[in-house]
Amino acid sequence: MASPDLEKAARSSSRISGEKAHESHIEQTASDKEAKVHTEVFNADVDISGVDERKLMRKLDLHLVPWLSFLYLLSFLDRTSIGNAKLYGMEKDLHITDQQYLIALTLFFFPYALFEVPSNIFLKRLRPSVWLSFLMFGWGIMMTIQGLVHNYGGLLGMRWLLGTFEAGLFPGVNYYLSCWYKRSEFGLRSAIFFSAATVSGAFGGLLAAAIANMDGVGGKPAWAWIFIIEGLVTVVAGGVSYWIIQDFPDNARFLTEAERTVVVRRLQSDDQFSAAGEKLKLRYIWKSLGDWQTWLGMLLYMGTDGPLYAFSLFLPSIISQLGYTATPANLLTVPVYVAACICTCAVGFIADKHGCRDAISVLAAHANSDLCSLCLAVGAAGYIILIASRSAGVSYFAVYLAACGIYSSIPNVIAWVSNNVEGSYKRSVTLGMVISFGNINGAVSSNVYRANQTPWYTLGHGIVLAYIGIGLICSITYILLLRRENARRDRGERDEIIEGVNDGDKHLARNGTFASVADAKREKGDQWSGYRYRL
Repeated sequence: MASPDLEKAARSSSRISGEKAHESHIEQTASDKEAKVHTEVFNADVDISGVDERKLMRKLDLHLVPWLSFLYLLSFLDRTSIGNAKLYGMEKDLHITDQQYLIALTLFFFPYALFEVPSNIFLKRLRPSVWLSFLMFGWGIMMTIQGLVHNYGGLLGMRWLLGTFEAGLFPGVNYYLSCWYKRSEFGLRSAIFFSAATVSGAFGGLLAAAIANMDGVGGKPAWAWIFIIEGLVTVVAGGVSYWIIQDFPDNARFLTEAERTVVVRRLQSDDQFSAAGEKLKLRYIWKSLGDWQTWLGMLLYMGTDGPLYAFSLFLPSIISQLGYTATPANLLTVPVYVAACICTCAVGFIADKHGCRDAISVLAAHANSDLCSLCLAVGAAGYIILIASRSAGVSYFAVYLAACGIYSSIPNVIAWVSNNVEGSYKRSVTLGMVISFGNINGAVSSNVYRANQTPWYTLGHGIVLAYIGIGLICSITYILLLRRENARRDRGERDEIIEGVNDGDKHLARNGTFASVADAKREKGDQWSGYRYRL
């Protein structure tokens, strides 16, 4: 129920106060004018009095996050296991050079980036349980066959198909989760989901070391068994995912009608106006393409995702060049990824708890930095040490800083961008474009560590540091632009004309004329004057 002061303001003002609209429901009365500012209620006839919201959230978490995190663990494990396989003689057996190995790494990222936006649209149009399961089953088969190749051409073909099928999982799941949780809740779930990448890094090293004992079984070398075993696990997981993955909130099978109603209403109260469902229209895609957030988000994510792939693909090689052989090098990656996992979840928790992604209010009052910048700064410190160090011990310590900084920044960027885009199709396209552009830079970072630069890889570390610098600049730019836009909305510069409420303010016609506030919300999404961007 809105406070009396807010109700009075709603009756007398020519616009709805943006930030107060986020926190209050405007009560409908018999007055036609008040009816204009009433927000439509999803399933108004459904009784939700028996639903415990805290128990409902736990139910969502248990049904959604663990399995999706497991799927991403498999995804990241499958795409990066080639780095572990390299240590067990893959290059020698396939008669490929270091340059050809780098091309095989690079090739993966072109279909991986190309098919992410279309995949997100398919995910929305089809059921997630069908689309995500299909993708998993497909890449599991490609991963298995990768262990059966006998030449360079076969390796290239499997890397291309692996990237094609894996393309839809990461952007799809992040978009999917954003359709279930409020903006203040999404960051932690995204961080937990992404932390599967760090777990896969740790698990990948252990698994590769264990599978290496199968060397010679069935006439296959150790590196081939790494691909075959991991691929078969993914095939099985893809098959059972159809019955485990849930669809969108308005038709989820594991929820009662009352629980579905509560989930959708929670999202609508958080300015996710499209939570009750939205039909695909071409203009939603154009809205994403014309939004400055999409393009700046692409550059911001590039500054974090480029370093991620460089790190994950070459960490075993970097450690091995510090004086360790294949199995010890793989095992020494485990504690690095454990530290990154803890840091990633901690950053997601802090960002959600304090309701912002920019202010490090818990660390320093009036700080002019942000969590994303802090993470990138930690990563930059790690790479500066790697460039300067000529000590194996110091370099190994720097790897921890790099891992914690890079991995924790990824879900923070995704949640930040997702939190500021409204409209289910617009958000799906924006996230797809942001993530795909970041991933295409994996094609660059796959080539920055060359065999002739061992053991210190100065050029490779320098290029990764440049990526991080781009991320830092974009992070600061993003927060400044969001603050400026929120200030304009506070001053009423973005107000629309609502018929029967502020018809006389003809100068507002440039912002659009609508029959009701509900219509303005649906049509304009995050461009609506009452919408406030999250910092």
